[in-house]
Amino acid sequence: MAKLSAVISVLDGEKYIDRCLRSLSFVDEIIVVDHFSKDRTFEIAKKYTDKVFREKNNPLEIDLQKNFGFEKASSEWILSIDADEEVSKELADEIKKILSFKPSSIANINGFWIPRKNYMFGKWIENNTGWYPDYQLRLFRRGKGKYEKQHVHEDLVLLGETEKLKEHLIHHNYDNIEQFISKIAVYAPNEAEERLRSGYKFSYFDAVRFPLNDFLSWFFARKGYKDGFHGLILSFLMAFYQFVVFCFIWQKQGFKEYDKDDFLERTETEFRKSAKEIVFWFMKEKLESIKNPLERNLQKLKIRIR
Repeated sequence: MAKLSAVISVLDGEKYIDRCLRSLSFVDEIIVVDHFSKDRTFEIAKKYTDKVFREKNNPLEIDLQKNFGFEKASSEWILSIDADEEVSKELADEIKKILSFKPSSIANINGFWIPRKNYMFGKWIENNTGWYPDYQLRLFRRGKGKYEKQHVHEDLVLLGETEKLKEHLIHHNYDNIEQFISKIAVYAPNEAEERLRSGYKFSYFDAVRFPLNDFLSWFFARKGYKDGFHGLILSFLMAFYQFVVFCFIWQKQGFKEYDKDDFLERTETEFRKSAKEIVFWFMKEKLESIKNPLERNLQKLKIRIR
């Protein structure tokens, strides 16, 4: 059977890294890259492996820093995993089965996408809201994959063909609101910089448009409402995240002032547009839920009248 190395990049993960490492009992080698954690992360990791390395932390290169761990791996295959994730027993069995295949049978495959279950605030967010199946390219041949962009949560760049696995990686994404807020402080400035680098042209009223578009995307287009109150709160939180991204863009623009003469009128216009979009999406989703053709036509008529 082909050998497998698990690689973890972590900062201050004492609350969850033990769970992660316990789920890796099936691998041949564990590589932990600790970014000078101030808690007990380093000590906990040493209980599971001698291959614990310390590397300076750069919050704007969270993914790029994982390449350091990949270079330390000695096995033919690498499983990249975050400290707040764990490998389910079913996924471990599936990976072992794949690595036991004759090399010729998977000779053309250099990587596998793994579906991920995201648990947030005590619940698996299971509807098709962008949180599931949330495929992650995490299992790959050593030397065939690496991160290239200096941007948070970019996909691994892989040379060669890939396939999808069936079983799940478990992601304990947010246990509390504090975690979400703290991650905003890392991710939002980075995304603001990336947008400006990509040619974004500053507009004051994107302060309304950014969060509105994200709320509509998560709650309606991705069916977040099917996750009930969890879906509503997560949609608001993701909208808030986009608002903070805009605020950092504004900061990078030197806190420019808007012409006050028509500010109230322009602001009213933006909010009226927002209200119309929200009403439209409510009507659209209600329409899609109606199975009876007659009722459906009546609902369409109501939408036209409005």
